[in-house]
Amino acid sequence: MTSSAVTVQGVSKRFRIYHERNQSLKAAVMRGRRSSFEEFWALRDIDLEIPRGGSFALVGDNGSGKSTLLKCMAKILFPDEGRIEARGRVAALLEVGSGFHPELSGRDNVFLNASILGMKKAEIERKFDEIVDFSGVEQFIDQPVKNYSSGMYVRLGFAVAINVDPEILLVDEVLAVGDAAFQDKCAEKFATFKREGRTVVVVSHSIPSLRTMVDQAAWIEKGRLHEVGSASGVLERYLDSTHGGQIARVAGREHLGTGEVRVTKVDVVGANGDGVPICAGDGVTVRLHLTATEPIARPVVGLAIEASDGTYLCATNTRDAGSGLAALDGDVVLECTIPSLPLHPGNYAIVASVTDETTTQLIDQVRDISRFSVDSGGVVWSGGYLAMPSHWSESGPVPAAPRRGAA
Repeated sequence: MTSSAVTVQGVSKRFRIYHERNQSLKAAVMRGRRSSFEEFWALRDIDLEIPRGGSFALVGDNGSGKSTLLKCMAKILFPDEGRIEARGRVAALLEVGSGFHPELSGRDNVFLNASILGMKKAEIERKFDEIVDFSGVEQFIDQPVKNYSSGMYVRLGFAVAINVDPEILLVDEVLAVGDAAFQDKCAEKFATFKREGRTVVVVSHSIPSLRTMVDQAAWIEKGRLHEVGSASGVLERYLDSTHGGQIARVAGREHLGTGEVRVTKVDVVGANGDGVPICAGDGVTVRLHLTATEPIARPVVGLAIEASDGTYLCATNTRDAGSGLAALDGDVVLECTIPSLPLHPGNYAIVASVTDETTTQLIDQVRDISRFSVDSGGVVWSGGYLAMPSHWSESGPVPAAPRRGAA
């Protein structure tokens, strides 16, 4: 069996954009000419493999084609070129209130929507209480859904979709209107789906939510696939592209920001000196070499550590560490001392950045500017990224609970 839940092969989709349109045969005869339109390609030659049993994001600017691609996966739209193969039962939640009749009650719409998605009446009746409980609209379940807020619409629609027991769930942006508690519920459900080997494909502009939710991502730009890969890297590069700062290549590395200061080099030095393996728990010094082409007052210089798969682990900066800088000018070397590196054995990368004092204006950011490895140093690796110091001891037997009625 293939490891892909969805295969997208050479998919293109076009629409007609009308400038002048005949609304009837009479209009065509009276005007003496055909409707005037141009063809717009929303998708062009998309090739994509969405792996089974994980969460996958489609990101891009408004109008990039990501929602069109999701609708093609759901077979609401059909591509003009190429093919899409979904392997498993598909449920889709593509817009607020999709599949709902506004005059019917929430109860009736649960049965209607679930039937559209392929559930039998007996199955709906068995899961009805679970659906309503997840949605949180118990008090209003017998009210017409036309009186529901957009958040209530979404919660009820999503509750129905996930209870169809889909092998592939398609979700388009609608979770953005849910409250924080509902979004936490959805994140837990996505994690459950992943453990059960199901697949979630989500379109969203909420990059912070996607960071915690998805494993892989595809960045679509003007209808074409720009990049696909590990979510952390794709999401960060897409986010970088949306910033107002300029992107420049300096010494073979991509720098993002206005550029008055550039981070030119970063060294990671262990407690025993450069070139000596760093062991879990060792002290580490990170040296940042910077060049300022003009004086910058009160900058904030920071660094972050990422795992080899792009997972964001930790960060620090001069402001938060209480080591604020008065200014940067010319060539400067800053040192960040980490007394004990709490990382398990593995390979790690440094992201370095410089911002203004408010941290809202990016002056320079460079990813993967330096890499370092951590050895075990004889310490047993318990799994995960972080080496958590701990001590175990036996505190003795747990006292027996007193018997009921005892004096």
